[in-house]
Amino acid sequence: MREIGERSTIGQRISSRFVAGTQVEDALRATAAVNQAGASVSIDNLGENVTNAEEARSSAGLYHQLLDAIAARRLNANISLKLTHMGLDVDENLARELVTGLVTKAASMVPRNFVRVDMEGSAYTQRTLDFVDELHRMPGNQDCVGAVIQAYMQRAESDIRSLLAGGIRIRLCKGAYKEPPDIAFQKKSEVDANYVKLMKILMKSGIYHGLATHDEDIINQAKIFATREGIPRDSFEFQMLYGIRRDLQRSLVRQGWRMRVYIPFGIEWYPYLMRRLAERPANVLFIARNLFRQ
Repeated sequence: MREIGERSTIGQRISSRFVAGTQVEDALRATAAVNQAGASVSIDNLGENVTNAEEARSSAGLYHQLLDAIAARRLNANISLKLTHMGLDVDENLARELVTGLVTKAASMVPRNFVRVDMEGSAYTQRTLDFVDELHRMPGNQDCVGAVIQAYMQRAESDIRSLLAGGIRIRLCKGAYKEPPDIAFQKKSEVDANYVKLMKILMKSGIYHGLATHDEDIINQAKIFATREGIPRDSFEFQMLYGIRRDLQRSLVRQGWRMRVYIPFGIEWYPYLMRRLAERPANVLFIARNLFRQ
């Protein structure tokens, strides 16, 4: 199935639209183009749940390569990673060693860079938040590592307030995993309402956060709220996925809002995409709607 999918016309079209390519150079080339269009970037080497230490170290090595290239080419970009891609399921100490090394490197760069630790399924939520808090407390790491909160999780507000107390930067998204109703909101209206509530908390916190959404109504609410509350446009950023709502991305940049594009790359694009589609059927419609639009 993977071989057919990767070689098929539709598979190649999907991968070229939503994934920068399979190599580091592909991601860097896409990053330069996005920067040229006025937006910043977060680069993600696709992959998760590695099964051995060698894979984890290889993944970390690619991120070190990315950080070096970002500095050398003076790109406006940071990196995003998943803890299971760094070996969390294999050896937690190994994952801690690898991610600590990346955050330390990002913090020592001139200018300083940033590592976003992505959120995964609910089985990893607390471990991920604890991991980020520990990294952020290390001397020199402040403002160089951040977390992701998924608005469909019922615990999201509590998690946000805890992270804010530690001064940790947050990327707020709706959530892409299939989670049960006892821990996650199921209705779109409930998720949207919680997103807007949390968004306003973040925007007024005085900490630089990312609002990750392609929902134009929510984006408009954020713009209105920022204007009404006197929140500077450079005190937060909108974030969107590579290849999705490119028209809206360009529009926000033209209007003077900060925009960051999340650029995934790597050979693991097919299993990554299939897992997302299998876990949450709504993702199929999301991909389909955006495949043929600008």
